[in-house]
Amino acid sequence: MGIAELILIAIGLSMDAFAVSICKGLSTKKVRLKHYLLVGVWFGGFQALMPLIGYLLGSTFEKYITAIDHWIAFVLLIFIGGNMVREGVSKEEEKQDDSFGARGMLILAVATSIDALAVGITFALLPNVNILAAVSLIGTITFILAAVGLKVGNVFGTRYKSRAEIAGGIILILIGSKILLEHLGILG
Repeated sequence: MGIAELILIAIGLSMDAFAVSICKGLSTKKVRLKHYLLVGVWFGGFQALMPLIGYLLGSTFEKYITAIDHWIAFVLLIFIGGNMVREGVSKEEEKQDDSFGARGMLILAVATSIDALAVGITFALLPNVNILAAVSLIGTITFILAAVGLKVGNVFGTRYKSRAEIAGGIILILIGSKILLEHLGILG
């Protein structure tokens, strides 16, 4: 897996955290440096931790699922991406919360990084994935985009939230499709 694909996966995975950060920014009157650091560390940290856990799980059970690994990667990424697109087009309003307390941030960080666990399992099934580089890139990009989302939400409101979720979902769907098509020999 190349650096461009890892960057796209990192951006796709970070869209949930970006969207939640927009909501945080919308509900926070004055955003301070500590707020940027909090959303960056919580969301970026969990987005890096979850694929590492998924990778370790996937590596443990790899010998049992090698024959169907490309299908697993395809289904997981299509499911995650489809879910993100569905949330992006949904008209349901999310509850706004201006708290940056540990309990609330932990819940949000875990909720926005569950899909990264599945991507980590996928990484274990793919050849040539440098997991340390992948999780570092995912964590760093999520850190940056969560901080940007906080600012965007504080300045513009929820105007871009659903577009970000849709874009992230489409990226994951395209990568899942590429993995399957490469394995089937349709793409070189």
